[in-house]
Amino acid sequence: MQLAFCLFNYFPYGGLQRNFLRIALACQARGYDIRVYTLEWKGEIPAGFDVLLVPVRAWRNHNRYRKFAIWVENDLVRRPVDLVIGFNKMPGLDVYYAADPCFEEKARTLRSPFYRLGGRYRCFASLERAVFTPGSHTKIMTLSHVQQPLFEHHYGTQSNRFCLLPPGISLDRRASDDAPAIRASFRAEFILSDDDLLLLFIGSSGFKTKGLDRVLKALASFPEKLVKRTRLFVIGKDNPHPFRRQARFLGVTGQVSFLGGRDDVPRFLLGADLLIHPAYSENTGNVLLEAVVAGLPVLVTDVCGYAHYIKEAEAGCVVASPFAQKALNTALAEMLADPMARARWSRNALAFSKHADIYSRYEKAVDFILNMCNAAEGT
Repeated sequence: MQLAFCLFNYFPYGGLQRNFLRIALACQARGYDIRVYTLEWKGEIPAGFDVLLVPVRAWRNHNRYRKFAIWVENDLVRRPVDLVIGFNKMPGLDVYYAADPCFEEKARTLRSPFYRLGGRYRCFASLERAVFTPGSHTKIMTLSHVQQPLFEHHYGTQSNRFCLLPPGISLDRRASDDAPAIRASFRAEFILSDDDLLLLFIGSSGFKTKGLDRVLKALASFPEKLVKRTRLFVIGKDNPHPFRRQARFLGVTGQVSFLGGRDDVPRFLLGADLLIHPAYSENTGNVLLEAVVAGLPVLVTDVCGYAHYIKEAEAGCVVASPFAQKALNTALAEMLADPMARARWSRNALAFSKHADIYSRYEKAVDFILNMCNAAEGT
């Protein structure tokens, strides 16, 4: 049997892309052939994957995505497969992995009404409607309890089409017995003394959405003594230039380092003192739980789908909505200035990571996909 996976772009550091790859590899391991439709693939192609680079072009990305969806749909008519799984919204999917938040909700709450007059809105709204309209047969794997009510509100999607998956944190992200030695080595490499405070921001392809501008404003609000002790490492594959300019304007350039996409994120989680993630919108936030299992305290906004885990684990602080920059500034300064509280949050996080069901997403996603295959084969 053959499965087709669809995603606009693949690159090694994106959360959605890593989720796709783990699920596709797990399906392959269970004996299924894998075909992948994408516009661009960066990195090594796994053995046995049939990766098709869809040959469509357009001046604007949203028009390219629309053409991609049409091309893929036509190709699947010519060369059908047993099941079509999408990691971006588009017509013709049997299963949609809902890594992205509700576009219609964002368009109506985070944008001007004039935004909905443009072509970009019309394109993405149409792609989302194709998945969630009541007339669609697409089953939806959701990743947090936050988003399903929004899709039901805007589209009237039937509740029995949703399947809520648990998080899928890799067990190798958990702090090991040699975590203290790794932390010491890391801090020596980056010339961080015991008195230095390392603040970590991680956000591939989403510096703006994940609130890096808010982090820089908070850093600039610190008293001079705290500013001098604090370093901010920014990790992720996104355009740093607007944020370099903002850091310069705010006078904190010397405190901020942009490190690009990294393969060694676990070292940073062990070496840092705090993860900050003040997102404007976030369906889940895997990095929050990766920090938890590493024992790193977290400061996050409550709009993140996984923010509730930080509360449940008592592993940091959650900034309530409606967002206020002053509240973030105060919370961040207090957390950095209180080593005893950080030690307590770290212990709580490690204890939580030993018993919580935050590791089984991929196994359950694969079971869901293959059960659909078996059901289709039986009919």
